[in-house]
Amino acid sequence: MIGISKLYMGQIEASDAIRYGRESQRLPSHLLQFSKDKKPVVIWNVTSRCNLSCRHCYAAASASSGDELGFEEGKKMIDDLSKFGCPVLMFSGGEPMLRPDLPELVAYAVSKGLRAVVSTNGTLIDFVTAEKLKKTGISYVGISIDGIQEVHDKFRGCRGAFDEAVDGITACMGAGLKVGLRFTVCRENLGEIPGIFKFLRDKRIPRICIYHLVYTGRGAELAKADLDHSQTRALMDTIINETKKLYDDGLKTEVLTVDNHCDGPYLYMRMVREGNPKAAEVLELLSMNGGNSSGLGVACISWDGRVHPDQFWRNKVLGNVLEKPFSEIWTDKGNALLMKLKEKKKHVSGRCATCRFLDICGGNFRARAEAVTGDAWAPDPACYLSDEEIRVQN
Repeated sequence: MIGISKLYMGQIEASDAIRYGRESQRLPSHLLQFSKDKKPVVIWNVTSRCNLSCRHCYAAASASSGDELGFEEGKKMIDDLSKFGCPVLMFSGGEPMLRPDLPELVAYAVSKGLRAVVSTNGTLIDFVTAEKLKKTGISYVGISIDGIQEVHDKFRGCRGAFDEAVDGITACMGAGLKVGLRFTVCRENLGEIPGIFKFLRDKRIPRICIYHLVYTGRGAELAKADLDHSQTRALMDTIINETKKLYDDGLKTEVLTVDNHCDGPYLYMRMVREGNPKAAEVLELLSMNGGNSSGLGVACISWDGRVHPDQFWRNKVLGNVLEKPFSEIWTDKGNALLMKLKEKKKHVSGRCATCRFLDICGGNFRARAEAVTGDAWAPDPACYLSDEEIRVQN
């Protein structure tokens, strides 16, 4: 996760994170990505059910339900996450709003000191539901939008999904909840970016996360529709430029990109070209971030209790919380894959191994590398930096 607005617009300094000792439990949410201990943010897919059929769903969610952790099992897991020091629990799915006990689970997580967030398609949130969520103490609601009107409806497989999602956004904002957009980009909706930024501006939405496509779940079927390297570079320039326009107009919108960690080096190199005096400090902050955090600062727990290195790498199962606490699974030195992920920079191969930005990219996305090459440690094919830019040693 790269905070374009924080870094490019100079909203934070390295000293901001250092002041808190860079400890996950002490850092405010906007500085969490710069933690030193990398206690994992946990994504919990609370259900496999969904009322939509999104083309890029990493969980391949459907209308039917798989085995789900019960309420008491969920509370037991939350107890362990709290004791272990996990700073954030994201409730995701499927569609988490389909789970009737979601407000109670969120409230319980908050009572245990976790920052709770929900990732939803927004279609099932009305004013009454939003008020219930507000009372839980939830920190943030992320609502997925993949384009304006028809484009969004096409991606979601449901006519009217866009209007229902907008109603959900309106309800959340009316209840005083912090709400943001989640936008996954590919060639088929690349042209929607200007419209999405206009939507942000018009609705005064305070946050957007723009996700690069990862080829897992139904997203694997869209792999051929992913951006090529020149399109990704142009996308990044558009995001940076649009962010600056928002700030120039007095709108302090938080803009982040997710799941392609060479966005950090790209941003830094642009700042160097522009003679930005903050470039050196941005490089320091990116080093604190550390890039890809699968198996280290990010974890996923499926609806049935299986633990994965991240929410996309679902074919890699590290254990099950029904059999062993998450804290023990996450620290199991006998798990070869997990131990390699915690020091992945030693194991990446090819151009990644000699890249000058390895410390701030972390080798990028292993799930995407494996999906394309069959080798989990090969270079991520979505890396759009040239050999000259990364100074690969021959």
